[in-house]
Amino acid sequence: MTAAVATAEEHAEAGVLATLRATSAPVRALLVGVLVNRLGTFFQAYLVLFLTTRGFSSAQAGWALGGYGAGTIGGLLAGGALADRLGPRRTTLLSMAGSAVLLPAVLYLHRYAAILVVVALVGLSTQLFRPAASAMLASHTARHRRVMIFAVYRLVQNIGASTAPLLGALLVAVSYTLLYWVEAGSTAVFALVAVFLFPRGRDGAKSGAPVRGGYGAMLGDRRYVLFLGAMFLNIFVYVQYIAVLPLAMRAEGLATGWYAAMLALNGLMVVAFELLVTKVTQRRAPRYVAAAGFLLLGVGQGLYGFGWGVVAFVAGTVLWSLAELVGGPTMFAYPALAAPEELLGRYQGAAQAMFGLGTVLGPICGVALWLALGPPVWWLFGAASLLGLVVAWTAMRDTQPAAKESANA
Repeated sequence: MTAAVATAEEHAEAGVLATLRATSAPVRALLVGVLVNRLGTFFQAYLVLFLTTRGFSSAQAGWALGGYGAGTIGGLLAGGALADRLGPRRTTLLSMAGSAVLLPAVLYLHRYAAILVVVALVGLSTQLFRPAASAMLASHTARHRRVMIFAVYRLVQNIGASTAPLLGALLVAVSYTLLYWVEAGSTAVFALVAVFLFPRGRDGAKSGAPVRGGYGAMLGDRRYVLFLGAMFLNIFVYVQYIAVLPLAMRAEGLATGWYAAMLALNGLMVVAFELLVTKVTQRRAPRYVAAAGFLLLGVGQGLYGFGWGVVAFVAGTVLWSLAELVGGPTMFAYPALAAPEELLGRYQGAAQAMFGLGTVLGPICGVALWLALGPPVWWLFGAASLLGLVVAWTAMRDTQPAAKESANA
């Protein structure tokens, strides 16, 4: 084990319960605020249905959804800069207050052009806080606990994301007006959490380090730029489970219930086992963990291409779900481990923007490739994952600390 890898004693103190007990009040407030926000996040999931119900065409609804996606990427990049300049409290307040105003506005617009603008602005405003939230997690958590705290953060998001569509269905049964006003209310609650419980100051850290160089300085970190490429490839391949997998299962003659079962299997594995697996993976150098994740993802998706029916779909889903719970926390924590303190927000914003770009382009390219190639496209996705493995291995440093370090709480 290299000197860059944390000691066994440190990792015993970085277990799930130990990490939760050691979290500062601002971090706990952030986790609660994000959970409330995610439980009330309905806009994107119900946008197409809302617009087509209002009489707009499916193509117009699709363009609006694309505008929302473009807005999210812009919001993540802008949020990274704001996080470094304004800090988590003011950035989150700006993000949530803007969202609370914009979300219900779409209910009262009738011109398509105006709706497009507001939808894009909603995408931007709802994402502004994310780099600040990640930077705050890092600056208020000791380095040897950062992988675990990001795993907890992912769990909170996954719980919210899994529950929100069900809550949304209940609200839509009443009206879309209630749906979007409830979402506006959840953002307002998060804004209040930020105002009263988040730290004041630029980033909550006590270093007082000035912001230097901005995204230009980040782009000068060539290995980190390579990591951004690996992050993009990771999500580009991963997101095929919502784009190509349902088409492939239907082509095999399987009922929709089988696809729902694959989604349930993935969700169950991640929620039940990710924190437990992270207790082990956080002890390893990030590049090894990322490599294992990419390998599992590539093999899992490649299995889908063999035409073995349900067996291949179940086995493949288990493998790429393992990839998520093995590699996910480390990939998401890595920017917090690699970034200079004064550029935490921008490093986070760039990584999350690559994640967002992958979620936008992955389904579009994946479906086009499926239509052109059919089942062998899964081997292409597997090859892309192996390319991501090589890029991540080259890019990622051994960033674990050699000795315990206190968080800037």
